[in-house]
Amino acid sequence: MLRIVCVGGGPAGLYSAILLRKALPAARVEVYERNRPDDTFGWGVVFSDETMENFRAADPESHAAILANFHHWDDIAIHFRGRRFLSRGHGFCGIGRKRLLALLQERARTLGVRARFEHEVADAGAFADADLIVAADGANSRTRALHAGIFEPDIEARKCRYIWLGTTRPFAEFTFAFEQTEHGWFQIHAYQFSPELSTVIVETREETWRAHGLDAFDTARSIEFCERLFGRYLEGHRLQSNAGHLRGSAWLNFNRLLCRRWHHGRIVLLGDAAHTAHFSIGSGTKLAMEDAIALTRQVAAGGGLEEALTAYHEERLTEVLRLQSAARNRMQWFENVARYTHLPPEQFAYSLLTGSQRIGHENLKLRDPAFVSDYEGWLARRDGLAAARPPMFLPFRLREMTLENRVVVSPMAQYSAHDGLPDDWHLVHYGHRALGGAGLLYTEMTCVSAEGRISPGCTGLWNEAQRDAWRRVVDFVHARSPARLCLQLGHSGRKGSTQLGWQSPDQPLASGNWPVMAPSPLPYLAGVSQEPLPMSRTDMQRVCAEFVRAARLGTEAGFDMLELHMAHGYLLASFLSPLTNRRSDEYGGGVENRLRYPLEVLRAVRAAWPAEKPLAVRLSACDWAEGGLSDADLLCIVRAFKDAGTDLIDVSTGQTVPWQQPLYGRMWQTPFADEIRNEIGIATLAVGNIYEPDHVNSIIAAGRADLCAIARPHLANPAWTLEAAARQGYEAQWWPQQYLSGKSQLERNLKRAARAADAV
Repeated sequence: MLRIVCVGGGPAGLYSAILLRKALPAARVEVYERNRPDDTFGWGVVFSDETMENFRAADPESHAAILANFHHWDDIAIHFRGRRFLSRGHGFCGIGRKRLLALLQERARTLGVRARFEHEVADAGAFADADLIVAADGANSRTRALHAGIFEPDIEARKCRYIWLGTTRPFAEFTFAFEQTEHGWFQIHAYQFSPELSTVIVETREETWRAHGLDAFDTARSIEFCERLFGRYLEGHRLQSNAGHLRGSAWLNFNRLLCRRWHHGRIVLLGDAAHTAHFSIGSGTKLAMEDAIALTRQVAAGGGLEEALTAYHEERLTEVLRLQSAARNRMQWFENVARYTHLPPEQFAYSLLTGSQRIGHENLKLRDPAFVSDYEGWLARRDGLAAARPPMFLPFRLREMTLENRVVVSPMAQYSAHDGLPDDWHLVHYGHRALGGAGLLYTEMTCVSAEGRISPGCTGLWNEAQRDAWRRVVDFVHARSPARLCLQLGHSGRKGSTQLGWQSPDQPLASGNWPVMAPSPLPYLAGVSQEPLPMSRTDMQRVCAEFVRAARLGTEAGFDMLELHMAHGYLLASFLSPLTNRRSDEYGGGVENRLRYPLEVLRAVRAAWPAEKPLAVRLSACDWAEGGLSDADLLCIVRAFKDAGTDLIDVSTGQTVPWQQPLYGRMWQTPFADEIRNEIGIATLAVGNIYEPDHVNSIIAAGRADLCAIARPHLANPAWTLEAAARQGYEAQWWPQQYLSGKSQLERNLKRAARAADAV
């Protein structure tokens, strides 16, 4: 007889046992739990309506039992600075954790699952004859720890402390409330999960927690503190703890966890033993129970065990990474609440609701049209507009430059210049996109010298012929559209003298290579790239003068804005990163020394660039490699750049070293733009897999960035912005007069399609 052992009697272990027993009725399925049947360290569990549908399909009987005991709500209430904001239509259910355990235990018994409680499992070796061991023993999994070398857990202790409490105060909405103390901010996450009880999670930064002496408080004193701080929301009800039997403080740290491997032989990890998701997104138990669904499906498919467990891991990893990313975004939002408290209360509330980046502007509008309509009206009034519009079409001003909207055509290298000279290709490329409705266009990285080019096809600006060729482009854009044009200046440094982008990127030229330079003699690709010459002080002065000359030529060409490229491992960026700057003089070492030369270039260019025109810096905010730029380094650099006259930070990441390990995803670099904007108080441009109008609307409306750069979508569709306006019914968007007949037809077709969809 097939023997399956589930280690851990929480929701993950019990639900696994239920589903495996159903799928394999001849199997002997057992559950071993160290605690008593009704022991729990939490109060309520939250599931979305969508998650409940997954449970219904997997096991209708347990789904029906859970559903009969749920408390359902649709609304989220946010309390901040004496204001209350209500958003409807979110569709969540709460159930007591003890009640959930009891229902799953009963369902497991009905199916013939054998459960043993108060049974400590020291080692899976105790189940030598088991065919499958499901390790569902939680975030502190002993099973995982015994085989840590195989599972390779990545565990990161996060920045907040929290305490999980209950109350008899009925919270009709999922409630967030924020209170400021002399040592920092506290927040509660509160929701009702039964007719009698609600969960109240109190959370704060570790340093704030310690400053209040909470590290020395027992549970009773911690509860008294929380009741005083959040008494106005408790309405006379007391707080309770079910963790009084724990030693020491009842306050916890959240540990973000993900294992590289989820199975070893006959042992498979499930739920928090394999991965965790922060409670602010309510996904820990959901993920664990959906793990059980996937595991059962693969094990019951009839193949070999190794094949089944591998397929389970592959199936679940994508979803787990997606939810972990959203949970990380939301977790970081709450860890850094102080970053957002300068926002107007209206924007603070919107930022919270969309903080995970899973709920965007359109999704929030679908849930609560009135909330979004009111908020768009507030944004319009804030900006002095008579009528509301989608956030991406709000105007934006930097110094004396005003943009029609928040859409930016990202700088995209064309590798089509000859001797640095832009030609008809560039005129058509930029001209076509200027007619496409974006508020701001960027040039590709335009190099300040022939030696500073990435490839022979890169544009330059070191002589009058290049200036005049660029002026031809600028004049067309200004004459035919309201778009503004930004000149991006850079020097390739150690990443120069390489092949065109569609050939072999980063590889040296087959012939005709020119010497390259960098702060330190470190080739980009060891054994492949040229070893760069370490820059002398004379080299630095010469290159700085080349940047100033290019800026002056850019002024003469009529550009509206200038950006210095200090990202992606090019020359100025390679001074900033400790991975590429190994100098021992005053231009190397600590961050203040590493930014000395880029700051010198910035100040010289700012002095040469007209005072009424904005100046930006493109920055790699993270190297995605061990030993790279730290968060403290980043903020130090940005503060210095702001003080030197920078108006906007164009926030990119990586490409500093070839062994980088970025975390890709939708809007994956936006959190860095958010951090810089709201920590330092400087305008930012968000970049990185922003490809839908909803992305732009969400980012701008939440105050995560001031502008959004769209790259590849603009290559495929130069009129991306015009189409986005038509799809959102924003008829005031500028169109070229020559294309107005196309505008009216597009708008008619979209309205017709919308009516047809509604009819269905």
